[in-house]
Amino acid sequence: MSEIFGVLAAVLSSALGGTSIGATRYLVGSIDPLAIGSFRFGFGFLLLMPLTLLRGDRWPARADWAATVGLGMLFFALFPILFNASLIYTTAARGALALSTLPLLSLMIGAALGSEALTWRKSIGVVVATSGVAVALLTNLSAAPSGAWRGDLLMMAAALCMALYGIWSKPLIRRSSPIGFTTMSMAAGALCLILLSSFRGSFAPVADFAAPQWLAALYLGAFGAALTFYLWAFALERTTPTRVAISVTVNPITASLVGAWLLKEPLRWNLAAGIVAVFAGIWLATTAGRRVEAAGLSASSRP
Repeated sequence: MSEIFGVLAAVLSSALGGTSIGATRYLVGSIDPLAIGSFRFGFGFLLLMPLTLLRGDRWPARADWAATVGLGMLFFALFPILFNASLIYTTAARGALALSTLPLLSLMIGAALGSEALTWRKSIGVVVATSGVAVALLTNLSAAPSGAWRGDLLMMAAALCMALYGIWSKPLIRRSSPIGFTTMSMAAGALCLILLSSFRGSFAPVADFAAPQWLAALYLGAFGAALTFYLWAFALERTTPTRVAISVTVNPITASLVGAWLLKEPLRWNLAAGIVAVFAGIWLATTAGRRVEAAGLSASSRP
């Protein structure tokens, strides 16, 4: 039951993440990626900090501080820089589909680190899902913004950061708590982004913000940072990084809907085909793992 709650939390987190792509795409015309990340995770930290203190959640132990800060820099500083910069060049839907390489990266990195085996079934799933992403990104290029491939590559680099965070943070979250770990790591990333934004003068356009821009920034902080990444940490505490990463395939659905509604971005057949192939590939790649796991548990229970 605990693992089911973890998967459901990951799905909700990814759904919120998809809407955050749309909100970020809306803001990139007003301020640069550093400032967007500063607002998103700065507001997120300000919301999580009092909640952590009121609940009395465990903070990471002193021995884990360096790793927690390092992962915070990776996930809450480098990740949003790549994520936000990618949406300067590509659409919300394409960005979400590029981020859907996350479960594939998690599977491959997990296999490389020896945390899970990459079977033939998983390999076929990787090929199918990657082909789905390729269909969505490489067809109908005339409908894509000029230089969209730059955004696609930046988003895939962001997915790599997310995959590493998911694998490396799991033991730290278990030794502390989802909110405590997320708050400390988010603080490290937000501080880095705020310092970089101040140095580059990235906050200057804020003086011209109207109500829609402030609402988008507040939405990113409350739902795109505080709630999204609390749910992500909650999920990582209860299930495997790969199963958490699978939920990111929900991202393109919500991002496409938000992009179509808020940004008037087109919904085309190749996006739908890419989403279907990604779902099919991830299903192929992960059901084998579950069956092997079940078989192993069954064998271990025999006298």
